[in-house]
Amino acid sequence: MIILLLLLVGSSLATQRINYENYQVIRAIPTSEKSLRDLYEFVKKQPHLTYWKEPSNVGSAVDIMVSPKYKNSLEHFLKVNGIKSNIFIPDVGQLINEEKSSSGNSSAFGWDQYHTLDEINTWLQNLTERFDEVKLIIIGRTYEGRNLTGVHISFSPNNSDRAVFVESNIHAEEWITSAVSTFILNEILTSNDSDVRKMAESYDWYFLPVANPDGFVYSHEVDRTWRKTRTPYARGLFYGADPNRNWDNHWHECGASSEPWSGNYAGPYPFSEICTKTMSEYLSTIGEKLVAYFDFHSYSQLLMVPYGYSPLPLDNYNLTYNIGLDAVKSLAKRYGTQYTVGNIYNTIYPASGSSADWVKASFRTPLVYAYELRDTGRYGFILPPDQIIPTSLETLDSIVTILRDYEETRNELL
Repeated sequence: MIILLLLLVGSSLATQRINYENYQVIRAIPTSEKSLRDLYEFVKKQPHLTYWKEPSNVGSAVDIMVSPKYKNSLEHFLKVNGIKSNIFIPDVGQLINEEKSSSGNSSAFGWDQYHTLDEINTWLQNLTERFDEVKLIIIGRTYEGRNLTGVHISFSPNNSDRAVFVESNIHAEEWITSAVSTFILNEILTSNDSDVRKMAESYDWYFLPVANPDGFVYSHEVDRTWRKTRTPYARGLFYGADPNRNWDNHWHECGASSEPWSGNYAGPYPFSEICTKTMSEYLSTIGEKLVAYFDFHSYSQLLMVPYGYSPLPLDNYNLTYNIGLDAVKSLAKRYGTQYTVGNIYNTIYPASGSSADWVKASFRTPLVYAYELRDTGRYGFILPPDQIIPTSLETLDSIVTILRDYEETRNELL
């Protein structure tokens, strides 16, 4: 029955939107290494449970989405094993409905609502007609034949060897990420703020708003909580690999699954996903000139540096960590939003095979930062549209600080 359910949910034949009415997100707090390990092993064997926030450290929250049918089973396990828990989101379906109703039906592209892939790509195309500095680029393609569409912004030929790349929505359900990246893209082109203008015109910019188009479309049309790609596996029984565990850097060493039904399935081999393979090929053409790579995710309010495969402070960790501390101070000034800084492995959880790790290792890019944007779990992946602009503004503040600090310390970072 479980396999049949997953087949129906994951199959491209499932054209009706999945109803998450009365699904809940349970927050559990393991207080010992044993309870942390037991919880990880329990969820690992339960295809009907979905991590929203994976296990990391003793005392850190683990968020698990569960259907009404399996809620008692999860709560029984937590109680028997002495793991404290509470209902963090009482009805996922209600959040999805509220998100949908608050987005409205405006025909104009703006940041008071979330947009579909077609709307984002049309907006990118329109930018090339409005701004001579903007060029549409195809960064890769997907299993289902979609393009990874982005833009290259160049204000001066003097910036050709100083590039910043912004990646978002590699995880399909993290809609806030493409909303933030397109907002920042718009500010790069239109802002009159002197600090933003100085930053914008000092670099070439590359933006890829949706790095997982197949999954993103599926999250809009069928399953709001879909995370992965849409490549069929196990003879079509399961769909998708986690594109942020599929890169060829310490692939499948930690924080990734070998089970095709898992949300963090690493794929059968590195770069098995067409979107990650072709994206890596494009990045290789500009990698030597990358000054910074910003990788947007949600949620948890974290600013992290590589690596996800190791807890050690590798490469220029200390410098990028200190710049990160400065950046989150800038981020907090506007609305008081608090972020934590650290390396990926220790700050959120071990996670090998990510794009951030691959870029850092491949090109020794001075600045590589993975953001986990708002919030800390009240809404999780279903962040209300009225938080798009505040999240975007504070994130832009932090990026201005990162690149300003880079100019002041660049000799140490190289």
